[in-house]
Amino acid sequence: MLPEITHVSRDEQQQLVLLRAAGGHEQPAMQFPEIWLRDNCQCKSCYLPQTRSRLPHGWHTKVQVRELSWCVDTQRLHIDWSDEHQSSFELSWLQARDFAPANRKRYLSDCYRPEPRHWSRQQYPQIQREFVYEELLQSDEALLQWLQQLAVYGLAMIRQAPLELNVLQTLCQRVGFMRRTTYGHEWHVSAQPGASNYAYLAQPLPLHTDMPYFEYKPSITLLHTLQQSDSPGGWNLLTDAFHVADLLRAEHPKAFQMLSETPVDWADIGSEKGLSFHNIWRAPVINLDVHGRYLRINHSVPQRDSHFSIPAEQVRPWYEAMALFVRLANEQACTFKTTPGDILTFDNLRLVHGRTGYDDTDRNVRHIVGAFLDWDIAYSRWRVLKQSLGYNN
Repeated sequence: MLPEITHVSRDEQQQLVLLRAAGGHEQPAMQFPEIWLRDNCQCKSCYLPQTRSRLPHGWHTKVQVRELSWCVDTQRLHIDWSDEHQSSFELSWLQARDFAPANRKRYLSDCYRPEPRHWSRQQYPQIQREFVYEELLQSDEALLQWLQQLAVYGLAMIRQAPLELNVLQTLCQRVGFMRRTTYGHEWHVSAQPGASNYAYLAQPLPLHTDMPYFEYKPSITLLHTLQQSDSPGGWNLLTDAFHVADLLRAEHPKAFQMLSETPVDWADIGSEKGLSFHNIWRAPVINLDVHGRYLRINHSVPQRDSHFSIPAEQVRPWYEAMALFVRLANEQACTFKTTPGDILTFDNLRLVHGRTGYDDTDRNVRHIVGAFLDWDIAYSRWRVLKQSLGYNN
């Protein structure tokens, strides 16, 4: 139920329009900068409904509110501007865009992206969640919950998938589409003589992120187990590297600074299916945004290039910080072994993963099919599902 607006006013000093609901000054007012209201006018000369976007127009930096009025019957705010323009805004539209801190925080978590929750090895049993493959294909609610789990915790297991080669393609199409890389849309992880990638060997695979040598690194990894080794090996290792970064930031700030500020050369040189490639991307192990929040983790010993384009005196401190990161990541690793029909899905920007070595013989074969999704596509689907299922109403 929409509130009844009882007071509309201006804060001339800060150039804000203030809307107060019943309760007067006991309730915080909704806040709207005047210049923003003018830029977001919804009239037909300023806004194109079919594209849900503003039309190009000049910047109205000098325009000011001349008169405000509130229509109780239509629940709309009307503004007369100093440039003779007029605007009208629905209350529900304004409510969703209120500049008050609580509303901005709600929008960022409910519509932009869920707030990630970091977890330790000890917390893994509490945060893990399983989904049934067929339910993800048939139920939008199940699909939404799977994407929500991946967004918040970075990890989800899917069970009872068919032992067929098109399973990941079908699942990705429920979200949007696969991310293609130099290794194709899908790749097959099995012991291969003359392997072009370290993951295709049966030796232990240390904790790593996939493809750190791409500027736009694939976001979500999907690993479908078709056959699992009966040997004692082949166990998955997974660590929330954002939690490892938390530990470094709190307990080893110099190491955290070194790993978040030192650019590392990541590279992949080779050929696959007739395509030769030489991929390079330079970025720190821990990538931060302007607010100091984690964007992505880069780590892969085989894909860390011998080129290290930093001053020589910084090299040893980086290695010492990196050794600490690797030790903590291994200490925080959870372990499990997938069975045929399982699809392990995780956030490749956040988690480091690996596996123990295994014996590979004609009678003891391990076959994993892998694919990628990008978060841009997954978040788009998440928002559409939330809207269609009524979570944003």
